[in-house]
Amino acid sequence: MYIIDPEAERSEILRRYKHIITVVSSTAKKEEKRQIRKAFTVAMNAHYGVRRKTGEPYIYHPLEVARIASEDLGLGPTAVVCALLHDVVEDTEYTIEDIENIFDSKVAQIIDGLTKIEGVFDYATNSIQSENFKKLLTAMGDDVRVILLKLCDRLHNMRTLDSMPEHKQLKIASETQQLYVPLAHRLGLYKIKSELEDLATKYLNPKGYQDISSRLKDTEKERNDFIKAFAEPIKRQLEERGYRFTLSGRVKSITSILNKIEKKAVRFEEIYDIFAIRIILDVGPEVEKEACFSVYSIISSMYQQRRDRFRDWLTNPKSNGYEALHCTVMSNQGKWVEVQIRSTRMDEIAEKGLAAHYKYKEVEEGELDDSLDSWLSQVRELLDNDASNAVDFVNDFKLNAVTDQITVFTPKGKAINLPVGATVLDFAYNVHTELGNRCMGAKVNYKVVPIDYKLRASDQVEIITSKIVKPKQEWLSFVKSSKASAEIKNYLKDYRKGFQASGIEKLQGLFKSYNIEYNENNVERLRHFVNINNQIDFFYSVYEEKVSEADVRRCFEKSSKSSMWMFLRNPFTPKKKGKEEKTLKQEILEQARHNPENVLIGKDAENLPYITAKCCNPLPGDDIIGLIREDCIEVHRTNCKHAVDEMSKFGNRIVKAKWRENEKITFLAGIKMIGIDRRGLLHDLTRVISEAWNINIRGLVMESSEGVFEGRMMVYISDAEHLNRLIENIRKVDGIEKVFRV
Repeated sequence: MYIIDPEAERSEILRRYKHIITVVSSTAKKEEKRQIRKAFTVAMNAHYGVRRKTGEPYIYHPLEVARIASEDLGLGPTAVVCALLHDVVEDTEYTIEDIENIFDSKVAQIIDGLTKIEGVFDYATNSIQSENFKKLLTAMGDDVRVILLKLCDRLHNMRTLDSMPEHKQLKIASETQQLYVPLAHRLGLYKIKSELEDLATKYLNPKGYQDISSRLKDTEKERNDFIKAFAEPIKRQLEERGYRFTLSGRVKSITSILNKIEKKAVRFEEIYDIFAIRIILDVGPEVEKEACFSVYSIISSMYQQRRDRFRDWLTNPKSNGYEALHCTVMSNQGKWVEVQIRSTRMDEIAEKGLAAHYKYKEVEEGELDDSLDSWLSQVRELLDNDASNAVDFVNDFKLNAVTDQITVFTPKGKAINLPVGATVLDFAYNVHTELGNRCMGAKVNYKVVPIDYKLRASDQVEIITSKIVKPKQEWLSFVKSSKASAEIKNYLKDYRKGFQASGIEKLQGLFKSYNIEYNENNVERLRHFVNINNQIDFFYSVYEEKVSEADVRRCFEKSSKSSMWMFLRNPFTPKKKGKEEKTLKQEILEQARHNPENVLIGKDAENLPYITAKCCNPLPGDDIIGLIREDCIEVHRTNCKHAVDEMSKFGNRIVKAKWRENEKITFLAGIKMIGIDRRGLLHDLTRVISEAWNINIRGLVMESSEGVFEGRMMVYISDAEHLNRLIENIRKVDGIEKVFRV
């Protein structure tokens, strides 16, 4: 509980402000310090008397954002001024015009980019979260400090998320993981990216987070002793050769460990790269590459190297500017250890990303350097694309933001940068739109391949075209670049728009045959029912007869047949005067808004109809969240990737959900097993499952090759705790190497 002490708070506010001034004093001029003081005064007055959910004075938040921007990212006085003012326009009486008059147009421009859009959007086709993110990236084109300050703001909000209600925690954490973590990664902000990622995991997968966190804490002493023993001979060798350096251990992030456990199906104890040794050389830029390779040579002569784990990001830096040498060697204690070698300059860029470029390159603060300009030009193309709504924009942006890149070549040797996993079709669209629209295949290194062939670094690609080829909807399922995705959507939109009049005519005929009035409300009701995002695609589907008479009948008859929802009007009967019709969606939204705690999931589900999502198969005992659909609540595990993606864009669809106690029903769950095949293994497995646990097996598939088996089993189970205990007992069966939930 937060205890209010006005005198202590005033002292703390002054301490934080003085710390910021100390940080910027080495570079700030007298006039710039005066601007910071003015911004502090405006923020203090604007937020006077306002408190955060934590109970602390609101001014703590802009002060902390300013500290992160100046101290952690090294941003200058203008960024500090904007950090102190970033919530003033959004939350108080001040306007952008006021900020411009008090300060200047540059400060006003950055603040405007940080100010959220006001308004409400149709939750099925739009998203206020996506609109705000799109606005943020639009502003980034004018001054990159907008996005850097937003990341500082998000980081502090995530650090203080405990004070928010659970459904808001999930919305903000999902948005952070899906949008801001990839953005921090793309801008090279490793430190911020890692912390944001782990804080998001803390709320989306609390059990997994706490498990790994406690394991890391339990093994900390053992890990530190190992690092010390491993590093000692390296230190001696480097000191003898006269190098100035720092050597430290870096622990893998909690999220990275959880991802490895999930993807590789290994246990915590089996992960060999939980930590890495980092060597930072204090050398000048003119000799840093030579020095890094020299140190690598020393280490590889001391320890046996694992060749497939060598990474040279000195010769070919990552697309976000990261430079280093990575190698993995076998220690004298019999453990593989990753060693990272880089210079002081490389380390600062690795931790602070784009912000550090201002220190080492001749660019004015707020401008992008050349290494990221080409990426920003792709973002601008997405922003200029009128065919996509904000949600489509966010999806396309993520294609560009997250993945590392490869370089491939045209027949004439021109380099084309594409995301890892990109196909021939991505290449074609990134050379020219019309080349993509007519692409039917390619010659890759002189070998003919199909359009969905995945390219590898340094491939040479020659596109094969045809006049009869045109873009298809299924192309969107395998392209990886935002350029290709946007151009395919543009083509399909223009093509389908030509059939809108025919679709309207067909729909009018369908409505008439069922005596349904053709109006905007009924058209929108049917569009939501068949789950089509926009009217162009909807009317094209009607024209193609993919929206059928049966869809119309089910959409407008379902309300009259549902005894659970007697409050819905039957569209086939006259409307009663004096009462406004409410759709099922409106009723669910209203109930969820006024009493979200009562969304209980169980056999009877008297509060709301629900379904459990097939993508994650939640069980009683799992942490769950409800996502509002057209006619029900869809229940997901909170760490389900599909649910996290939905919550990141449609925060207003979230309702809190919990399992009703003492339900006597069973749920379907999947278990995957890998191990050494032997005689009697199947008998031992089924005995553990059926006899000891009295569990009904729905399906069991076992495949064996060269003495190794892989099995997948579907069982009916009552809750998550029951499933976890079953997995532990299966793990004890002789020959079982790995077993995990799927």
